[in-house]
Amino acid sequence: MTQKTSEFALGWKVLLAGLVGIAFGASPVPFNTLGFVIGPIHEEMGWSFAEISLGFSIFGIAASLLAPVYGWLADRYGVRIVAILSTFAFAVTFALVGLTPASIVIFYLAWFLVGLIGIGSTPVTWSRAVNMWFFTNRGLALGILLLGTSLSALVVPRVAVWSIAEFGWRGMYPVVALLPLLIAVPLAYLWFREPRPEEAPEGLMAGGALLGMTLSQSLRDRRFWTMWISIACVALAYGGAHVHMPEIIKQHGMDAQLAAGVMGTIGISIFVGRLLTGWLFDRLWAPIVCLPILLVPALACYWLQGTASDETRIYLSAIMLGFAAGAESDLIAYLASRYFGMAHYGKIYGMLYMPFGIAASLSPVLYGHVRDVTGSYDGMLQASMLLFVVSALLLLTMGRYPDFVAEASTIRPEAPVET
Repeated sequence: MTQKTSEFALGWKVLLAGLVGIAFGASPVPFNTLGFVIGPIHEEMGWSFAEISLGFSIFGIAASLLAPVYGWLADRYGVRIVAILSTFAFAVTFALVGLTPASIVIFYLAWFLVGLIGIGSTPVTWSRAVNMWFFTNRGLALGILLLGTSLSALVVPRVAVWSIAEFGWRGMYPVVALLPLLIAVPLAYLWFREPRPEEAPEGLMAGGALLGMTLSQSLRDRRFWTMWISIACVALAYGGAHVHMPEIIKQHGMDAQLAAGVMGTIGISIFVGRLLTGWLFDRLWAPIVCLPILLVPALACYWLQGTASDETRIYLSAIMLGFAAGAESDLIAYLASRYFGMAHYGKIYGMLYMPFGIAASLSPVLYGHVRDVTGSYDGMLQASMLLFVVSALLLLTMGRYPDFVAEASTIRPEAPVET
Protein backbone atom coordinates (compact mmCIF):
# COMPACT_ATOMS: atom_id res chain seq x y z
CA MET A 1 0.00 0.00 0.00
CA THR A 2 1.42 3.39 -0.95
CA GLN A 3 -1.25 5.92 -0.07
CA LYS A 4 -2.12 6.81 3.50
CA THR A 5 -5.84 6.62 2.80
CA SER A 6 -5.52 3.07 1.49
CA GLU A 7 -4.84 1.73 4.99
CA PHE A 8 -8.24 2.90 6.19
CA ALA A 9 -9.89 1.85 2.93
CA LEU A 10 -8.67 -1.73 3.44
CA GLY A 11 -8.72 -1.97 7.21
CA TRP A 12 -11.80 -0.06 8.39
CA LYS A 13 -13.92 -3.18 8.91
CA VAL A 14 -11.25 -4.76 11.09
CA LEU A 15 -10.85 -1.50 12.99
CA LEU A 16 -14.60 -1.21 13.62
CA ALA A 17 -14.88 -4.84 14.74
CA GLY A 18 -11.96 -4.32 17.11
CA LEU A 19 -13.44 -1.10 18.51
CA VAL A 20 -16.73 -2.89 19.31
CA GLY A 21 -14.82 -5.90 20.67
CA ILE A 22 -12.93 -3.71 23.11
CA ALA A 23 -16.11 -1.82 24.07
CA PHE A 24 -17.90 -5.00 25.11
CA GLY A 25 -14.89 -7.00 26.26
CA ALA A 26 -13.37 -7.80 29.64
CA SER A 27 -11.39 -4.57 29.90
CA PRO A 28 -14.16 -1.94 30.35
CA VAL A 29 -17.38 -3.88 31.03
CA PRO A 30 -16.66 -4.98 34.65
CA PHE A 31 -15.23 -1.52 35.39
CA ASN A 32 -18.41 0.18 34.11
CA THR A 33 -20.80 -2.04 36.07
CA LEU A 34 -19.12 -2.53 39.46
CA GLY A 35 -20.24 0.78 40.94
CA PHE A 36 -23.92 0.02 40.27
CA VAL A 37 -23.98 -3.39 41.97
CA ILE A 38 -21.85 -2.77 45.06
CA GLY A 39 -24.80 -1.34 47.00
CA PRO A 40 -27.32 -4.07 46.07
CA ILE A 41 -24.78 -6.85 46.73
CA HIS A 42 -23.92 -5.28 50.09
CA GLU A 43 -27.59 -5.17 51.06
CA GLU A 44 -28.28 -8.77 50.05
CA MET A 45 -25.05 -10.47 51.12
CA GLY A 46 -23.90 -8.26 53.99
CA TRP A 47 -20.37 -8.09 52.61
CA SER A 48 -18.41 -4.87 53.04
CA PHE A 49 -17.72 -2.55 50.14
CA ALA A 50 -14.03 -3.43 50.38
CA GLU A 51 -14.76 -7.16 50.24
CA ILE A 52 -16.94 -6.71 47.17
CA SER A 53 -14.36 -4.50 45.46
CA LEU A 54 -11.68 -7.13 46.05
CA GLY A 55 -13.44 -9.33 43.51
CA PHE A 56 -12.66 -6.74 40.84
CA SER A 57 -9.01 -6.65 41.94
CA ILE A 58 -8.79 -10.45 41.72
CA PHE A 59 -10.22 -10.29 38.21
CA GLY A 60 -7.77 -7.58 37.12
CA ILE A 61 -4.67 -9.26 38.52
CA ALA A 62 -5.58 -12.71 37.15
CA ALA A 63 -6.23 -11.26 33.71
CA SER A 64 -2.99 -9.28 33.73
CA LEU A 65 -0.86 -12.28 34.68
CA LEU A 66 -2.39 -14.31 31.85
CA ALA A 67 -2.06 -11.59 29.20
CA PRO A 68 1.26 -13.00 27.85
CA VAL A 69 -0.34 -16.45 27.51
CA TYR A 70 -3.17 -15.09 25.38
CA GLY A 71 -0.66 -13.05 23.42
CA TRP A 72 1.27 -16.25 22.68
CA LEU A 73 -1.94 -17.97 21.57
CA ALA A 74 -2.68 -15.07 19.20
CA ASP A 75 0.85 -15.25 17.78
CA ARG A 76 0.68 -19.03 17.41
CA TYR A 77 -2.88 -19.66 16.23
CA GLY A 78 -3.96 -16.30 14.86
CA VAL A 79 -5.65 -13.39 16.56
CA ARG A 80 -9.11 -14.00 15.03
CA ILE A 81 -9.85 -17.32 16.74
CA VAL A 82 -8.46 -16.18 20.11
CA ALA A 83 -10.44 -12.92 20.13
CA ILE A 84 -13.73 -14.54 19.11
CA LEU A 85 -13.53 -17.48 21.52
CA SER A 86 -12.37 -15.37 24.45
CA THR A 87 -15.11 -12.77 23.89
CA PHE A 88 -17.72 -15.53 23.77
CA ALA A 89 -16.28 -17.13 26.94
CA PHE A 90 -16.18 -13.75 28.68
CA ALA A 91 -19.89 -13.25 27.96
CA VAL A 92 -20.75 -16.64 29.45
CA THR A 93 -18.60 -16.30 32.60
CA PHE A 94 -19.71 -12.71 33.21
CA ALA A 95 -23.35 -13.84 33.04
CA LEU A 96 -22.62 -16.57 35.60
CA VAL A 97 -21.51 -14.00 38.21
CA GLY A 98 -25.22 -13.29 38.70
CA LEU A 99 -25.69 -16.85 40.00
CA THR A 100 -23.23 -16.37 42.88
CA PRO A 101 -24.58 -17.89 46.13
CA ALA A 102 -24.09 -16.34 49.57
CA SER A 103 -20.41 -17.31 49.63
CA ILE A 104 -17.75 -14.67 49.15
CA VAL A 105 -15.22 -17.39 48.27
CA ILE A 106 -17.37 -18.46 45.31
CA PHE A 107 -17.85 -14.78 44.42
CA TYR A 108 -14.07 -14.38 44.24
CA LEU A 109 -13.72 -17.62 42.25
CA ALA A 110 -16.30 -16.33 39.77
CA TRP A 111 -14.30 -13.15 39.20
CA PHE A 112 -11.09 -15.16 38.93
CA LEU A 113 -12.76 -17.23 36.19
CA VAL A 114 -13.80 -14.07 34.33
CA GLY A 115 -10.19 -12.89 34.38
CA LEU A 116 -8.87 -16.33 33.47
CA ILE A 117 -11.02 -16.59 30.33
CA GLY A 118 -11.79 -13.00 29.34
CA ILE A 119 -8.33 -11.45 28.89
CA GLY A 120 -8.35 -12.45 25.22
CA SER A 121 -11.22 -9.99 24.66
CA THR A 122 -9.02 -7.02 25.61
CA PRO A 123 -6.55 -4.91 23.54
CA VAL A 124 -4.06 -7.78 23.92
CA THR A 125 -5.74 -9.37 20.89
CA TRP A 126 -7.65 -6.62 19.09
CA SER A 127 -4.61 -4.34 18.83
CA ARG A 128 -2.51 -7.04 17.17
CA ALA A 129 -4.71 -7.19 14.08
CA VAL A 130 -5.05 -3.39 13.87
CA ASN A 131 -1.27 -3.01 14.07
CA MET A 132 -0.98 -5.44 11.17
CA TRP A 133 -3.37 -3.44 8.97
CA PHE A 134 -1.89 -0.02 9.73
CA PHE A 135 1.65 1.36 9.67
CA THR A 136 1.66 4.94 8.37
CA ASN A 137 -1.55 5.70 10.29
CA ARG A 138 -0.94 3.25 13.13
CA GLY A 139 -1.13 5.80 15.95
CA LEU A 140 -4.46 7.21 14.79
CA ALA A 141 -5.86 3.73 14.12
CA LEU A 142 -4.94 2.60 17.64
CA GLY A 143 -6.49 5.76 19.06
CA ILE A 144 -9.73 4.99 17.22
CA LEU A 145 -9.59 1.33 18.29
CA LEU A 146 -9.26 2.24 21.96
CA LEU A 147 -12.23 4.59 21.76
CA GLY A 148 -14.05 1.34 22.43
CA THR A 149 -13.60 2.06 26.14
CA SER A 150 -15.38 5.41 25.66
CA LEU A 151 -18.21 3.66 23.79
CA SER A 152 -18.46 1.21 26.67
CA ALA A 153 -18.71 4.09 29.18
CA LEU A 154 -21.62 5.52 27.18
CA VAL A 155 -23.57 2.29 26.67
CA VAL A 156 -22.82 -0.20 29.45
CA PRO A 157 -23.81 1.91 32.50
CA ARG A 158 -27.19 2.71 30.95
CA VAL A 159 -27.87 -0.95 30.22
CA ALA A 160 -26.72 -1.87 33.73
CA VAL A 161 -28.98 0.68 35.45
CA TRP A 162 -32.01 -0.39 33.39
CA SER A 163 -31.43 -4.11 33.97
CA ILE A 164 -30.93 -3.67 37.73
CA ALA A 165 -34.22 -1.76 37.92
CA GLU A 166 -35.99 -4.49 35.94
CA PHE A 167 -34.30 -7.70 37.12
CA GLY A 168 -32.12 -6.83 40.15
CA TRP A 169 -28.34 -6.99 40.39
CA ARG A 170 -28.29 -10.69 39.54
CA GLY A 171 -30.19 -10.10 36.32
CA MET A 172 -27.83 -7.32 35.33
CA TYR A 173 -24.98 -9.73 34.60
CA PRO A 174 -26.70 -11.89 31.94
CA VAL A 175 -28.35 -8.83 30.37
CA VAL A 176 -25.05 -6.96 29.98
CA ALA A 177 -23.43 -10.20 28.77
CA LEU A 178 -25.71 -10.02 25.72
CA LEU A 179 -23.65 -7.07 24.45
CA PRO A 180 -20.50 -9.12 23.74
CA LEU A 181 -22.53 -12.21 22.84
CA LEU A 182 -24.92 -10.65 20.32
CA ILE A 183 -22.89 -7.69 19.02
CA ALA A 184 -19.12 -8.10 19.47
CA VAL A 185 -18.84 -11.81 18.62
CA PRO A 186 -20.91 -11.72 15.40
CA LEU A 187 -19.15 -8.57 14.16
CA ALA A 188 -15.74 -10.11 14.87
CA TYR A 189 -16.78 -13.29 13.05
CA LEU A 190 -17.77 -11.27 9.98
CA TRP A 191 -14.98 -8.68 9.79
CA PHE A 192 -12.11 -9.33 12.17
CA ARG A 193 -9.01 -10.93 10.62
CA GLU A 194 -5.32 -10.45 9.95
CA PRO A 195 -4.27 -9.12 6.53
CA ARG A 196 -3.01 -11.41 3.81
CA PRO A 197 0.60 -10.70 2.76
CA GLU A 198 -0.49 -8.67 -0.26
CA GLU A 199 -2.77 -6.55 1.96
CA ALA A 200 -0.18 -5.78 4.64
CA PRO A 201 1.36 -2.27 4.69
CA GLU A 202 5.01 -1.77 3.77
CA GLY A 203 7.45 -2.21 6.62
CA LEU A 204 5.49 -5.02 8.28
CA MET A 205 6.76 -8.11 6.46
CA ALA A 206 9.73 -9.41 4.51
CA GLY A 207 9.40 -12.49 2.33
CA GLY A 208 5.87 -13.04 3.63
CA ALA A 209 7.06 -13.24 7.27
CA LEU A 210 6.35 -10.70 10.00
CA LEU A 211 9.34 -8.64 11.14
CA GLY A 212 10.38 -8.05 14.73
CA MET A 213 12.08 -9.35 17.84
CA THR A 214 11.32 -12.53 19.72
CA LEU A 215 10.13 -12.33 23.31
CA SER A 216 13.50 -13.50 24.63
CA GLN A 217 15.27 -10.79 22.64
CA SER A 218 12.85 -8.18 23.97
CA LEU A 219 13.36 -9.28 27.55
CA ARG A 220 17.09 -8.73 27.12
CA ASP A 221 16.49 -5.25 25.71
CA ARG A 222 16.79 -2.31 28.11
CA ARG A 223 13.96 -0.53 26.28
CA PHE A 224 11.49 -3.25 27.22
CA TRP A 225 12.07 -2.76 30.94
CA THR A 226 12.09 1.01 30.53
CA MET A 227 8.60 0.76 29.03
CA TRP A 228 7.52 -1.77 31.68
CA ILE A 229 8.44 0.54 34.56
CA SER A 230 7.00 3.62 32.84
CA ILE A 231 3.65 1.89 32.23
CA ALA A 232 3.49 0.68 35.85
CA CYS A 233 4.17 4.21 37.14
CA VAL A 234 1.35 5.78 35.12
CA ALA A 235 -1.19 3.06 35.97
CA LEU A 236 -0.33 3.24 39.68
CA ALA A 237 -0.72 7.01 39.66
CA TYR A 238 -3.91 7.26 37.61
CA GLY A 239 -6.04 4.19 38.42
CA GLY A 240 -6.92 5.16 41.98
CA ALA A 241 -7.27 8.85 41.13
CA HIS A 242 -10.05 7.98 38.67
CA VAL A 243 -11.90 5.62 41.01
CA HIS A 244 -11.64 7.95 44.02
CA MET A 245 -12.22 11.20 42.13
CA PRO A 246 -15.76 11.74 43.51
CA GLU A 247 -14.41 11.42 47.06
CA ILE A 248 -11.42 13.65 46.28
CA ILE A 249 -13.85 16.31 45.03
CA LYS A 250 -15.96 15.98 48.17
CA GLN A 251 -12.89 16.86 50.24
CA HIS A 252 -12.84 20.14 48.32
CA GLY A 253 -16.34 20.88 49.62
CA MET A 254 -18.10 20.18 46.32
CA ASP A 255 -21.33 18.22 45.89
CA ALA A 256 -22.17 15.02 43.99
CA GLN A 257 -23.60 16.92 41.04
CA LEU A 258 -20.29 18.64 40.40
CA ALA A 259 -18.50 15.33 40.88
CA ALA A 260 -20.63 13.81 38.13
CA GLY A 261 -19.75 16.73 35.86
CA VAL A 262 -16.05 16.27 36.58
CA MET A 263 -16.24 12.55 35.78
CA GLY A 264 -17.95 13.43 32.50
CA THR A 265 -15.11 15.83 31.75
CA ILE A 266 -12.60 13.04 32.33
CA GLY A 267 -14.49 10.85 29.86
CA ILE A 268 -14.42 13.55 27.18
CA SER A 269 -10.73 14.27 27.72
CA ILE A 270 -9.91 10.55 27.44
CA PHE A 271 -11.79 10.51 24.12
CA VAL A 272 -9.93 13.56 22.79
CA GLY A 273 -6.63 12.42 24.26
CA ARG A 274 -6.70 9.11 22.42
CA LEU A 275 -7.40 10.66 19.04
CA LEU A 276 -4.95 13.54 19.45
CA THR A 277 -2.06 11.46 20.78
CA GLY A 278 -2.63 8.79 18.14
CA TRP A 279 -2.52 11.43 15.40
CA LEU A 280 0.65 12.93 16.87
CA PHE A 281 2.32 9.51 17.19
CA ASP A 282 2.10 9.18 13.39
CA ARG A 283 3.96 12.46 12.93
CA LEU A 284 6.37 12.82 15.86
CA TRP A 285 8.54 10.61 18.04
CA ALA A 286 6.07 9.08 20.52
CA PRO A 287 8.12 9.64 23.74
CA ILE A 288 8.38 13.37 23.06
CA VAL A 289 4.61 13.49 22.48
CA CYS A 290 4.08 11.84 25.85
CA LEU A 291 6.39 14.24 27.72
CA PRO A 292 3.83 17.05 28.23
CA ILE A 293 0.88 14.64 28.35
CA LEU A 294 2.41 12.80 31.31
CA LEU A 295 3.88 15.85 33.04
CA VAL A 296 0.71 17.94 33.25
CA PRO A 297 -1.11 15.31 35.37
CA ALA A 298 1.57 15.93 38.00
CA LEU A 299 0.24 19.50 38.17
CA ALA A 300 -3.29 18.09 38.39
CA CYS A 301 -2.31 16.01 41.43
CA TYR A 302 -0.79 19.11 43.01
CA TRP A 303 -4.03 21.08 42.51
CA LEU A 304 -6.17 18.24 43.88
CA GLN A 305 -4.40 18.31 47.24
CA GLY A 306 -5.94 20.05 50.22
CA THR A 307 -9.50 21.34 50.56
CA ALA A 308 -9.54 24.52 48.45
CA SER A 309 -12.73 24.73 46.37
CA ASP A 310 -11.47 26.26 43.12
CA GLU A 311 -13.91 24.76 40.61
CA THR A 312 -11.86 25.81 37.58
CA ARG A 313 -8.77 24.02 38.87
CA ILE A 314 -10.79 20.89 39.60
CA TYR A 315 -12.07 20.74 36.03
CA LEU A 316 -8.62 21.48 34.59
CA SER A 317 -7.18 18.69 36.75
CA ALA A 318 -9.79 16.28 35.39
CA ILE A 319 -8.89 17.22 31.81
CA MET A 320 -5.17 16.71 32.49
CA LEU A 321 -5.71 13.30 34.08
CA GLY A 322 -8.07 12.24 31.28
CA PHE A 323 -5.48 13.09 28.65
CA ALA A 324 -2.93 10.93 30.45
CA ALA A 325 -5.35 8.01 30.61
CA GLY A 326 -6.20 8.42 26.94
CA ALA A 327 -2.55 8.41 25.94
CA GLU A 328 -1.44 5.49 28.10
CA SER A 329 -3.38 2.67 26.41
CA ASP A 330 -2.35 3.95 22.97
CA LEU A 331 1.25 4.14 24.17
CA ILE A 332 1.52 0.45 25.12
CA ALA A 333 0.27 -0.85 21.77
CA TYR A 334 2.12 1.72 19.67
CA LEU A 335 5.53 1.49 21.32
CA ALA A 336 5.37 -2.32 21.52
CA SER A 337 4.86 -2.50 17.75
CA ARG A 338 7.42 0.18 16.81
CA TYR A 339 10.26 -0.94 19.10
CA PHE A 340 9.77 -4.72 18.99
CA GLY A 341 7.92 -5.35 15.72
CA MET A 342 4.99 -7.64 14.96
CA ALA A 343 6.60 -11.08 14.68
CA HIS A 344 5.92 -11.86 18.36
CA TYR A 345 3.76 -8.87 19.21
CA GLY A 346 1.13 -10.80 21.19
CA LYS A 347 3.55 -12.16 23.77
CA ILE A 348 5.46 -8.90 24.06
CA TYR A 349 2.30 -6.79 24.37
CA GLY A 350 0.97 -9.23 26.95
CA MET A 351 4.10 -8.78 29.04
CA LEU A 352 3.73 -4.99 28.79
CA TYR A 353 0.02 -5.15 29.60
CA MET A 354 0.85 -6.98 32.83
CA PRO A 355 2.19 -3.96 34.78
CA PHE A 356 -0.70 -1.86 33.48
CA GLY A 357 -3.36 -4.29 34.69
CA ILE A 358 -1.76 -5.10 38.03
CA ALA A 359 -0.90 -1.50 38.92
CA ALA A 360 -4.35 -0.24 37.86
CA SER A 361 -5.95 -2.92 40.08
CA LEU A 362 -3.80 -2.05 43.10
CA SER A 363 -3.92 1.73 42.73
CA PRO A 364 -7.46 2.20 44.13
CA VAL A 365 -6.48 0.12 47.15
CA LEU A 366 -3.45 2.37 47.80
CA TYR A 367 -5.51 5.54 47.44
CA GLY A 368 -8.11 4.14 49.81
CA HIS A 369 -5.48 3.03 52.33
CA VAL A 370 -3.87 6.48 52.41
CA ARG A 371 -7.30 8.04 52.91
CA ASP A 372 -8.14 5.60 55.73
CA VAL A 373 -4.84 6.17 57.54
CA THR A 374 -4.42 9.94 57.11
CA GLY A 375 -7.97 11.14 56.46
CA SER A 376 -6.82 12.71 53.18
CA TYR A 377 -5.66 11.68 49.72
CA ASP A 378 -2.78 14.16 49.77
CA GLY A 379 -0.05 11.61 50.50
CA MET A 380 -0.98 9.45 47.52
CA LEU A 381 -1.45 12.48 45.27
CA GLN A 382 2.09 13.59 46.13
CA ALA A 383 3.42 10.13 45.30
CA SER A 384 1.48 10.19 42.02
CA MET A 385 3.11 13.49 41.06
CA LEU A 386 6.48 11.77 41.25
CA LEU A 387 5.23 8.69 39.39
CA PHE A 388 3.97 10.75 36.43
CA VAL A 389 7.28 12.63 36.17
CA VAL A 390 9.37 9.43 36.37
CA SER A 391 7.21 7.79 33.69
CA ALA A 392 7.63 10.69 31.25
CA LEU A 393 11.39 10.99 31.74
CA LEU A 394 11.97 7.26 31.37
CA LEU A 395 10.39 7.24 27.91
CA LEU A 396 12.85 9.89 26.72
CA THR A 397 15.65 7.31 27.06
CA MET A 398 14.06 4.91 24.53
CA GLY A 399 16.02 6.08 21.48
CA ARG A 400 14.99 5.87 17.83
CA TYR A 401 12.62 3.24 16.41
CA PRO A 402 14.39 0.17 14.98
CA ASP A 403 14.28 -0.32 11.20
CA PHE A 404 13.28 -3.98 10.99
CA VAL A 405 13.19 -3.93 7.18
CA ALA A 406 16.82 -2.81 6.98
CA GLU A 407 17.85 -5.31 9.66
CA ALA A 408 16.10 -8.14 7.83
CA SER A 409 17.92 -7.31 4.59
CA THR A 410 21.28 -7.87 6.28
CA ILE A 411 20.48 -11.46 7.33
CA ARG A 412 21.90 -14.08 4.95
CA PRO A 413 19.35 -16.70 3.81
CA GLU A 414 21.32 -19.49 5.48
CA ALA A 415 21.47 -17.71 8.83
CA PRO A 416 19.26 -19.30 11.51
CA VAL A 417 16.40 -17.14 12.76
CA GLU A 418 15.00 -17.58 16.27
CA THR A 419 11.29 -18.38 16.48
